[in-house]
Amino acid sequence: MEPWLIGLIAGAVFLFILFIIFVPIGIWFRAWVSGARIGIGRLIGMRLRRVGVTKLVDAFITGKKAGLDIRIETLETHYMAKGNVGTVIDALISAHSANIVLDIRTAMAIDLAGRDVLNAVKVSVNPKVIETPIVSAVSKDGIELRVRAKITVRANIERLIGGAGEETIIARVGEGVVTTIGSSVKHTDVLENPDSISKKILSKGLDAGTAFEILSVDVADIDVGKNIGSQLQMDQAEADKKIAQARAEEKRALAVANEQEMRAKTQEMQAMVVAAEAEIPKAIAEALRAGKLGVMDYYNMQNVQSDTNMRNSLGGNKNDSKKSKE
Repeated sequence: MEPWLIGLIAGAVFLFILFIIFVPIGIWFRAWVSGARIGIGRLIGMRLRRVGVTKLVDAFITGKKAGLDIRIETLETHYMAKGNVGTVIDALISAHSANIVLDIRTAMAIDLAGRDVLNAVKVSVNPKVIETPIVSAVSKDGIELRVRAKITVRANIERLIGGAGEETIIARVGEGVVTTIGSSVKHTDVLENPDSISKKILSKGLDAGTAFEILSVDVADIDVGKNIGSQLQMDQAEADKKIAQARAEEKRALAVANEQEMRAKTQEMQAMVVAAEAEIPKAIAEALRAGKLGVMDYYNMQNVQSDTNMRNSLGGNKNDSKKSKE
């Protein structure tokens, strides 16, 4: 066999292999018999762009079979944007079957926003029940009530993009429970009519700006907790007691300080008196030397002092004898 013929055959085989690899004849034929016509050139382009041809075409065929007005170019764009094409198609089929208005661009936007569009459609058809954690609130009479509520919600497709999630619904309902119980004069009013909590919460429109529509709020459980009012009064009384004790201790310390100051002043005065008395003999001696005081005057003064000391001693003895008799 001629070399050129061998090269021709090898080239033909190579081209045939490339054709099999890049031209998905089987996928094209399956789409054609399913009524989802796709050009062979687009399939080759999808292969070159490394798009999951099998997955994308299967989703396109499913949508067409369900009667959806979709284009393969739109699905390819969503796939290349890292979107979940299969989930979007399933959501569109579910919405179409339930007569829910949902176009493909809205569904793709919801999917690219990170939300489960298929689950949203299911929740829109079959409402979901969300259970709140225990919410503690205190009525005006100081009694604590612990409430657990169940919230029935339905997904709002129109607000699904940019709308708040379940956490916001739970937080707003908890706030409504606290407000309702806190505005009640007596805790027994809430125990007698727990539906007052549901009515007030539903009247506030707490689902505004969220991806859900609140259908009902039901009080699943309500328990009586602590007497917060009495506890607060006890704490206040204890605080007042400590303040009074601190003030009394302050006054006592001030009195002790004043007493110590008075003692210091008394001791100082006594020292001054002693010092002054020590100067008296010097003054008398000076007066005698200067002739201002005579000898007889000095003796008379001594006699007066002796007489005064004797009378003081006699008076002290009488007082001591009276005290001993008593």
